[in-house]
Amino acid sequence: MPQYPDHEREIETLAEFDEVVSRAKSLDGYRVQSVDLTPRTPALLSINTSGAAFLGCPMGTEATAKVHADGALVFPPVPDLPFNPYRGLLYTADALFEGLDSGYESTPDALAYEWFQRTKADGDIYASMLRCIHDDAVSDALDEALVGARVVGVMGGHAMARGTDAYTGAAHLGRTLTRAGLTVATGGGPGAMEAANLGAYLSAAPDDALGEALELLAGTPSFVPSITEWAKAAFAVRDRWPSGGDSVGIPTWYYGHEPPNAFAGHIAKYFANATREDGLLARCTAGVVFLPGAAGTVQEIFDNATPNYYESRGEPTPMVLVNRTHWTERLPTWPLLQALAKERPMQARIALVDTVEEAPAALARLAAGKNA
Repeated sequence: MPQYPDHEREIETLAEFDEVVSRAKSLDGYRVQSVDLTPRTPALLSINTSGAAFLGCPMGTEATAKVHADGALVFPPVPDLPFNPYRGLLYTADALFEGLDSGYESTPDALAYEWFQRTKADGDIYASMLRCIHDDAVSDALDEALVGARVVGVMGGHAMARGTDAYTGAAHLGRTLTRAGLTVATGGGPGAMEAANLGAYLSAAPDDALGEALELLAGTPSFVPSITEWAKAAFAVRDRWPSGGDSVGIPTWYYGHEPPNAFAGHIAKYFANATREDGLLARCTAGVVFLPGAAGTVQEIFDNATPNYYESRGEPTPMVLVNRTHWTERLPTWPLLQALAKERPMQARIALVDTVEEAPAALARLAAGKNA
């Protein structure tokens, strides 16, 4: 059976490459992922690269010839592509919104969405392969980023506007959960997702910082009509409080008209929405809080309920639905969830609360196996 390397044999930065070369006689079994090796020709000429794999690593001509002669597996960089399919690390908001001063349309995020719109239905196996490689690389980077983290998801609608009570509540929720030692993960977009990431971002700031930030953002309540102005308002908040707390955003170019928010410290952006949805919920090992939303949030509730019902991921994880009227009258999801959970282990892992302020305590209660 072939032996596949673990994450410790992945090289994702130039510093990691230098460290390995300084102590190893061979790169056999190593995977070098999206590292610019053009300044490391002497190192590549002096070390055995047989059995190594280089994914999207620029190299000098002499080094490229030597690596090929060694028998290494080389996936060259793809020219004229608005994203890196071999990326070794997650995105940052700074990277996705680079060039925002010239308008959102010129940013890497917008250009990747435009490429996706052109290629998603053209039947080109090459474009499809590039999307798949990219999304798998993002999943790998996400797993590495979340090692040891207790992740709690916050799900809710993208239409929740800045300046509303609902947005304020979601921001306070994100801050409370982060201060409790949890890593907040959201769908990475606007609305409730942005609010929760904002709260996590300002979790280490003085209490009054969140109120001030909410006032600043309220002047640009939505990404419609201008994503540029919406994003600039977020970066103004980040400039005011530059050392933000960590959280995760997991958006998708499938819904690329909804931009990613700038408050998630780590952004795992996907092309395939199904991969993104399942991956987001699967990584919420400490449970999920569902704020009021529409079809997308309803889908997420039952995407999360299904593995809890079958225990396909192990012990069921907590699910807290917020706003009794919304989930029992407007979109009566709660009665069905209760019916599914009846007399099963997941029954002790679901709760319905009236207000967002009750959600953290409900989450802690469910984690202890109590649903009353």
